[in-house]
Amino acid sequence: MREIRDPATALALENFTRRYVDSWQQTTGGLPVSHALSGIPSPCVAGGQGDAIYWQPRPAAADQTLAGVERALSLGLQPSVQAYYCSQYAGDMPAAFAGEPLELVQVWNEADFLRVQENLIGHLLMQKRLRQTPTLSIGTTASELTIISVCNLSGNILREQVGGKQREVLAVDLASFLTRLTPRLSA
Repeated sequence: MREIRDPATALALENFTRRYVDSWQQTTGGLPVSHALSGIPSPCVAGGQGDAIYWQPRPAAADQTLAGVERALSLGLQPSVQAYYCSQYAGDMPAAFAGEPLELVQVWNEADFLRVQENLIGHLLMQKRLRQTPTLSIGTTASELTIISVCNLSGNILREQVGGKQREVLAVDLASFLTRLTPRLSA
């Protein structure tokens, strides 16, 4: 088994995911449901009904790393981002931070992990062209132009305008950000 370079973030993600799953179980009596992921294989799939699947988090593949992203861009990535994307498979999880809705992007299966890496590389290349400080997306918001990201230099969690210079610090690091999230249910 590989060593997680940022155990605080891995634990905070595990704890948030547990709170998310517990919220579903307390509210609906079952596991989280996704319609968007129906028919897509994953170790997370725990059953289904019609076009809905029930899922639960599973450990990521032991050899899963973001080393390919680092090599592609000759850039070391924040250990928190490594822990975030490489410790579990799960469905995307709606949440709220200080009452504002967002959705945590998660890795569904090994093929999805490749898509996540491609998206990280594309985002970093765009920022390089625009001469912006590198950030790594971890979540989406109601606006298609606003994302939740990790500053690759400081580790701060940001709400940022894609392609723009507007950035707001939400938390000092990813572990504290995850700890402050409230699960939101969606079906």
